This record gives sequence, C-alpha cells and structure tokens, in this order.
Amino acid sequence: MSEDSARPAHEPSQIDLGKSLLAQAQADARKAGRRAADRQAVRSGDVDRQRRSSAAPDDRDPQTLGSSVDRLVTERGWATHAAVGGVVARWPVVVGAELADHCSPERYADTVLTVRAESTAWATQLRLLAPMLVARLNAECGEGAVTQVKVLGPGGGPPRSGRLRVPGPGPRDTYG
Repeated sequence: MSEDSARPAHEPSQIDLGKSLLAQAQADARKAGRRAADRQAVRSGDVDRQRRSSAAPDDRDPQTLGSSVDRLVTERGWATHAAVGGVVARWPVVVGAELADHCSPERYADTVLTVRAESTAWATQLRLLAPMLVARLNAECGEGAVTQVKVLGPGGGPPRSGRLRVPGPGPRDTYG
C-alpha cells in the first residue's frame, strides 16, 4: 500500500472551511466585476465611488454630541427656537431677579413671547418695560427673534368659547 492510502480521511477543519468560503466570495466578486470597478475608480480618482480611510478627519469619523446637535439644529432651522429656549432657561439672569420673581415666560410662537405676570400691577410694569425687554431678548437670541412681548395677567388663561362654555366675563372681570 502506498502512504497516501494509509492515511485516514481528512475531515475539514474550521480553517479549511473559512478558506473555501473566502475563495468562493472572491470568485463571486470577480464574476460581478467589483474588483475591476474598484481598481478603475482608484485609477480615475473617482472619490465618490471608492472611499478610502485616511488619517484626516471626515464625516465617517465619530462625532461629538455637541457638534451633532448643532448640525441638527442648523439643518432643521431650529436655531431661533433653541436660542429663545436658552433665554427662557436663564430667565432670571436675562430680565433680572426681581422681575423674574413676579413673571414667567409661558410661550414662544411666531416671534411673540408670551409672559404671565403674578398681578395686574406687575403686568402693567411689564407692559411699560416691553420695548426694553424685546431689545434685551434680541441681543441674547439674535436680531428679529422676538418682535413682541405679550403680557398676560393673573387668571385662568385666554378666554375660550365653545358649546360647554358658560357665557359671561369670567376671570377677566378683575383684570383689564
């Protein structure tokens, strides 16, 4: 008997299986022409078709959370709303501690900031300070971010109408 026939049958190992799968994948890629297209893209300098990693930073690198949020805010057009939100969060610093103790911002929509005062006296004071407040808010948020400060007095909010509403002046009778 020869030595080859004396050896036991060889069972494929994990490595042999991996090599055969790799060889099959390479053959499939050659059939599809991917390697030729990749080489052609490198020769022609077509960066869009063939992107190689490099040491220089690019958009595929991990980004910081701050830069990602900044990019999202800019892309969506939320810059003004984010600036006004920052001002609302720092309300006592922007308007002063005494004024902030007696009023609070409620809503921002269409360049109008709605502020609620705790009493009619403070509402009147806020109306007198509204032009200066608009200038201060625009300095903080950017020009044109706030065009009007709407002052609401104490009470249950804006009047509502509807089928289940009781007619009459309601909470507005003490404010005006």
